[in-house]
Amino acid sequence: MNTFKSRILKAAFGATLAVASLAASAQSIVMASTTSTEQSGLFSHLLPAFKQASGIDIKVVALGTGQALDMGRRGDADVVFVHDQVAEEKFVADGFGLQRQAVMYNDFVLIGPKADPLGTKGKDIVEAMKKVAAGNAAFISRGDKSGTHAAELRFWKMAGLDAKGSGYKECGCGMGPALNIAASSGAYVLADRGTWLNFKNRADLAILVEGDKRLFNQYGVMVVNPAKHPQVKRAEAQKFVDWIVSPAGQNAIAAYKIGGEQLFFPNAGQ
Repeated sequence: MNTFKSRILKAAFGATLAVASLAASAQSIVMASTTSTEQSGLFSHLLPAFKQASGIDIKVVALGTGQALDMGRRGDADVVFVHDQVAEEKFVADGFGLQRQAVMYNDFVLIGPKADPLGTKGKDIVEAMKKVAAGNAAFISRGDKSGTHAAELRFWKMAGLDAKGSGYKECGCGMGPALNIAASSGAYVLADRGTWLNFKNRADLAILVEGDKRLFNQYGVMVVNPAKHPQVKRAEAQKFVDWIVSPAGQNAIAAYKIGGEQLFFPNAGQ
């Protein structure tokens, strides 16, 4: 084979590899999401089903909601899946995300020592927070600008409390680590139910407050706006959004259970 033909073949082979590499890259997106969706085990259940339906891989970066939204603002993610509706709506209004869509909900629960020395047990989260503060009880706050942290701050505000008691500590950590700290110290902690159900190191902790309508925890999903960040893989990200709000995605969410208990409840379109 002469040198000219050899160069042509090498160039063609290199171009084929480049196209294949680009195609593979296009079939992978980055999702910024909450620690609760990952630590509950939900994504281990959902993402293989999505890949089977679409051929698209998703790399999940699990952070607090505030940090996940910041990733989207920087253009470091293609899609954002979080749980702080006020912050999500601002993200869209500021032009960083396309349409926000509701996906599913679960609820927050107040976790604490089974003996419940402060008598917080019941369905009133605000009264429980007042008792925690008045008793200077150990309370572990995520302190990480997550959706759970935002909800906790709302409950303290509803209770009219600036001082949260001498036992209040911020860990600046995810839901799993916060539960571990609470378990090792016998502290109170606000958690999402999904992560709690998947949490193995419960020690002497139990759910003390649940059922208050104020504990409702809604999740939403948004494609990052490619007008802000041209590198965003809009088409692939939109495929995930379309799938997760479709009957197939919603049924997959409803099917995820631990010990026979459903962790998340689909409500797309509401």
